Amino acid sequence: MKDNYREVFKEEAAELLSELESSLLDLEENPEDAETIGRVFRALHTIKGSGAMFGFDDIAAFTHEVETVFDLVRNGQRAVTKELVDLTLSARDVIRSMLEDPEDGDGTTRSLAEGIIAGLKEGDHPSGPHAAEKPEAAQGEVVTYRIGIRPHRGIFKTGTNPLLLLNELRSLGECRVVALLDGIPELEALDPEDCYTDFNVVLTTDAGVNAIRDVFIFSEDDCDLAIEAVADSDGPCPEKKLGEILVERGDVSREELTRVLTEQKRIGELLVDAGVVDAARVESALAEQQQIRQLKRRKEDEEAATSIRVPAERLDTLVDLVGELVTVQARLSQTVASMCHPELISIAEEVERLTGELRDNTMSIRMLPIGTTFKKFKRLVRDLSAELGKEVVLITEGAETELDKTVIERLNDPLVHLIRNSIDHGIEEPGARESCGKPRQGTVRLSASHSGANVLICITDDGAGLDADAIRAKAIEQNLISQDSELTEKEIFSLIFTAGFSTSREVTSISGRGVGMDVVRRSIEALRGSIEVNSQKGAGATITLKLPLTLAIIDGLLVEVGAGRYVLPLSTVEECVELGREEVSNSNGRHVTYLRGEIVPYVPLRDTFAITGTPPEIEQIVITEVFGSKVGFVVDRVIGQYQTVIKNLGRVYRGVKEISGATILGDGTVALILDISQILNGVELNESMTIH
Repeated sequence: MKDNYREVFKEEAAELLSELESSLLDLEENPEDAETIGRVFRALHTIKGSGAMFGFDDIAAFTHEVETVFDLVRNGQRAVTKELVDLTLSARDVIRSMLEDPEDGDGTTRSLAEGIIAGLKEGDHPSGPHAAEKPEAAQGEVVTYRIGIRPHRGIFKTGTNPLLLLNELRSLGECRVVALLDGIPELEALDPEDCYTDFNVVLTTDAGVNAIRDVFIFSEDDCDLAIEAVADSDGPCPEKKLGEILVERGDVSREELTRVLTEQKRIGELLVDAGVVDAARVESALAEQQQIRQLKRRKEDEEAATSIRVPAERLDTLVDLVGELVTVQARLSQTVASMCHPELISIAEEVERLTGELRDNTMSIRMLPIGTTFKKFKRLVRDLSAELGKEVVLITEGAETELDKTVIERLNDPLVHLIRNSIDHGIEEPGARESCGKPRQGTVRLSASHSGANVLICITDDGAGLDADAIRAKAIEQNLISQDSELTEKEIFSLIFTAGFSTSREVTSISGRGVGMDVVRRSIEALRGSIEVNSQKGAGATITLKLPLTLAIIDGLLVEVGAGRYVLPLSTVEECVELGREEVSNSNGRHVTYLRGEIVPYVPLRDTFAITGTPPEIEQIVITEVFGSKVGFVVDRVIGQYQTVIKNLGRVYRGVKEISGATILGDGTVALILDISQILNGVELNESMTIH
């Protein structure tokens, strides 16, 4: 059981280390941001406390040293510098090493830790206390405000009604108003045309402080207004004591509070009895305390109810079971349809509906925002640009785009290669960029977006771009293409993904061996994805990855060729058209068809798979879009859409690139899932036009 707890700690520590790295990189950009400093401190503090609890004493001791430094930063006694961020990032790497190798057999980790601690202490020069002002809350963030309203005595004479102002504040969110009546004089001295009542308001809203000020835009000269943010829903909600609230608001002094606390009554009663504060002001402070307490409890309840930690293996097992259920449901529907029994058909349809909902919900559980992967690359860009002496910034977009967990896990290495390649080959040296009229700092943009049943991931840089002539010359030099090869610009760009191809003149720790981009191509194709390169010399390049949302269950188009059945991914299918014998004979042996005035090449699957027998008089062409071009696949018959549960082929068939997997049909037979891009790579069309 103890080992189980230690494993849980390792998982949580890994998440905290990821958050720590992200926070440090944000802090480097905004060194004065108190919220980011707090995130760094909380991550370190949690790692230290949990590490000590679960027996990782070395991690707890080392993290304590780093935490101490950031306690000084948090209190304004030490400035955030690039050197401090560098050392803390190195400390983060050391903590990760301690997690992965607790024994530290050769003592390397311990030596690194000692060096980091020494570096942190060398820079420990307090700069004096600093009281940072609270940042103004952005619109959209739920914040609790303390609002003091003191109307001027003659506010009624200007036609302003304070009650209408209070009602407008109530419309902004959850609001509590307490009237302060201690300024009302005796009846003999009271002027009915004067206002003697002040108001304290506690407002929880997401409208922002500007919306609160707008309420008083026409009466700001007729009252004194004080607005202060006292709690927000994203950060911790401290439950303040009544005395602390009264001191913060200036209603009592710290000395008066200390003196009255010696009494044994409740704090509110004590203050009222002592004549230090009016009962209405105590009531107002109690209202604020109660509202913040409710906000805190609500936040804790939401956090407890909205997430649960489940091992990835259980999710994988659940997906496998749902896949089996989908297959059985298809067999049930097919069997019932042949029996023509109305009641059984009704039951089968209900089972099909429930199975579909279960499938969709199960697949959504495996979907994760790709932003968790994007965050890792900020550190990569930072370190690599420093190593190469370049100034590069990474901009990410679409971090909320969701993708299957398995796809995200296998996407990390290809993205690392592509980003490294953009910085090494694409972004120029700062001096060279200035001579070209560009800013010294280069930009790498990493974005993700949904496109139907796929996700598009784009890596764009504003560097030198690709030189088609240089790539062609290098490919000829390396005997990858012949001297007289006629290639389009897009085909020339695709040569960078050929094994062994490299334009680097020397081998470095970053590039030059010609293996990285080939690994990218094979990794993306293994995910049933595709790569497209667009570039303009001198203006940068864009590499677009097109990936399926999931690798477990896909929508497919079931077709028949001879006695066999095959599945084409429905996300690539554009339409289906007929191919008659007359059209084949009129094409003079060329595998092309004319579709609304456009020439579309096609691949006869009978010829590709060497299927014997006579094809039907009218065949079907399944028109797909591959590499940005339309390509057809000729089949005997299109059966229709089919929910495809992907099964891996055995080791014997691993070398068959044209087949990406198999699925079990409703009648128990097996249909092969075609890998369209691999089929096209192995087919030479008789038409001079290109596919790629």
